[in-house]
Amino acid sequence: MRSARATLIGMTDIFDTDVAIVGAGPVGLFAAFECGMLKLGCVLIDALDEVGGQCTALYPEKPIYDIPAHPAIEAGALISQLETQIAPFAVPRLLGRRVERLAGTRGAFTLTTDRGDVVRARAVVVAAGAGAFGPNRPPLDGLAAFEASGGVQYYVRRREDLRGKRVVIAGGGDSAVDWALALRGIAASIQLVHRRAKFRAAPETAAQLESAAARGEVDLIVPYQLHGLHGSDGRLETVEVADLDGSTRHLEADVLLAFFGLSMDLGPIATWGLDLERHHVAVTAATCETSVPGIFAIGDVAVYPGKLKLILQGFSEAAMAAHAIHPIVHPDTALHFEYSTSKGVPA
Repeated sequence: MRSARATLIGMTDIFDTDVAIVGAGPVGLFAAFECGMLKLGCVLIDALDEVGGQCTALYPEKPIYDIPAHPAIEAGALISQLETQIAPFAVPRLLGRRVERLAGTRGAFTLTTDRGDVVRARAVVVAAGAGAFGPNRPPLDGLAAFEASGGVQYYVRRREDLRGKRVVIAGGGDSAVDWALALRGIAASIQLVHRRAKFRAAPETAAQLESAAARGEVDLIVPYQLHGLHGSDGRLETVEVADLDGSTRHLEADVLLAFFGLSMDLGPIATWGLDLERHHVAVTAATCETSVPGIFAIGDVAVYPGKLKLILQGFSEAAMAAHAIHPIVHPDTALHFEYSTSKGVPA
């Protein structure tokens, strides 16, 4: 196992390891665990200043309902548990760093970050999620001023920040519906704007939304879409919405939460010679190996027939990739698969 910092040349850190994992979100963290279980050393690299990816940066208090054995777990708590899980392996983390260059071939890759760190690895796992992410902003006049004052937001890091606020939520997917439900009893009022009466959320949460609306806990503003923002000195006062016929109405609001998804930018990863499909990295389903031997992609960034963008599927991909990497690192050693219940966590 090669996982520790090997050298310091000038101001440049040189890491020698078995696996370089690019992305320290939930799937990247679990990949570090799977590598550790196979006695593969690894280094985690992420452009953010903390691990957890979107779970930490965008919605740490948002409940996740499809993690096995957790009927509900907040995103931040999930990351904390994953960090505890990899603690025995003492995985080095290069945070606040973006991988700018990748060179080499299967068994001998060199990655260089924008801070000059060098990581030498026998295999690479790309777990970059949506890549460099940012919100899709609605095309509304004066948007920047309301963003600066907090009147328009795209993420919720603390529910308590919205206590007693009149909240308008725009969007029709899981994030919009989940937050409409999660802010009940916290926000003074919740109005959910969507251009259709049908929401694209999970069936169970969509049913919960209908029940909440029937009880008057959430006001559904459908079919409407955003049309304008009104206020003074950057302070939001009303959100103007329009229906399909162009008729408008004004919704009193202190905060607009706009959930129209994230824009995706693979950044330098797009220059690594990997086969891409619509800004995603194409992989072989059985191993998650990309078109470049020795480079693997897992989680939201990876695509193959039948792919589901679920954290739990990313966890499965992490295990498959780790097993496929083992013969690269240990070509003369057969891998005798054992269940964790019998082998425990390797020392």
